[in-house]
Amino acid sequence: MDKHALEEALRIKERFGGIVTAISMAPLTATDSLREAIAIGADDAVLLSDRSFVGADTLATSYVLAAAIKKLGKFDLIFCGNQSLDSGTGQVVPEIAEFLGVPHVTYARKIALLDGGIARVERALEHGYMLIEARMPLVLSVVKEINVPRHVSLMRISGAMQAEVRVWTSGDLDVDGGRIGLLGSPTQVADLFLPAIKRRGEMLSGAPDRVSKLLLQRLRELAVI
Repeated sequence: MDKHALEEALRIKERFGGIVTAISMAPLTATDSLREAIAIGADDAVLLSDRSFVGADTLATSYVLAAAIKKLGKFDLIFCGNQSLDSGTGQVVPEIAEFLGVPHVTYARKIALLDGGIARVERALEHGYMLIEARMPLVLSVVKEINVPRHVSLMRISGAMQAEVRVWTSGDLDVDGGRIGLLGSPTQVADLFLPAIKRRGEMLSGAPDRVSKLLLQRLRELAVI
């Protein structure tokens, strides 16, 4: 999902100019992912990594990301994937916007920049879309339909593996220690489990016309039809 967000940011940069900075809050192993973002076209990359960030829920994560954005300075657009691949809550984007005090639009499938610092966004719905105009600075989350991420050669990715990625800890940010990591997370995962799937199979045998009648009878008995 983040590749679609990065692609849209790069397309806007190519049309209007500007600087694209990739940010991630993750362990140090995410450095290579940020270098890949540089290979794709990002101008800069920042990794937020600190043991004090461990155990963060969406609120604590958004708080740290917003603090990093404030440290970077003035911005026009923040692009994010619509949701993470693990919990998939989709909460981080609106929470970042709230911490920054700016508007946000989720499920963006098309973006156009208008005069006067206005962004016109098509927000995907289940059966159609909602057209929203919002003043920048603005936080957006995008869906896959917004674009097709560009192909980047392995040679270019390999060449970017030595690119500089700035690493910021909690000490580099203006954050309250009581609002980060596990300590700053009002929600915590108590347990993970797979729900039990209860299925009952029933085999019907015989001539096709007889089996079809039996099937209809059983479906009616089970209130399926």
